Amino acid sequence: MGYMNRLVLALVLPLLIGPASAAEESTVAPEPPLFFEGDAPELSEFQWTHRPIVVFADSPNDPRFVQQMEYLTAREDELRERDVIILTDTDASTVSGLRKSLRPRGFMMVLIGKDGTVYLRKPFPWDVREISRSIDKLPMRQQEVRDRRLTP
Repeated sequence: MGYMNRLVLALVLPLLIGPASAAEESTVAPEPPLFFEGDAPELSEFQWTHRPIVVFADSPNDPRFVQQMEYLTAREDELRERDVIILTDTDASTVSGLRKSLRPRGFMMVLIGKDGTVYLRKPFPWDVREISRSIDKLPMRQQEVRDRRLTP
């Protein structure tokens, strides 16, 4: 199943199924979206709460973009555990705020820390395992892990 089909399914399926019960609806908070396409929110909206991964391509049909999105959708739980959100921009003809600030050339994957610092730029797809290792080396992530260990 392709990235777009999974994304549509992930967005539509909860609407079709609905909550199992009113009690479940009141106790379980819905997970925030993991993927933002096109005209994504400003990076500053995620500062100190999430680690954005921005995936650029000149077309949604770029094989590197397709492969990167397959990698990311295959291991969403690992990304959520690390407070990652995915922003995509596949329209090179429109100069978005993301394109202005990060200046991609063709395909590019960018990892941005919670503090807004660009930690990683890759001109080729990266597996979630490699991305997770990079995130786990960040000082803020190491502090989060220590904090979770201390909390009962």
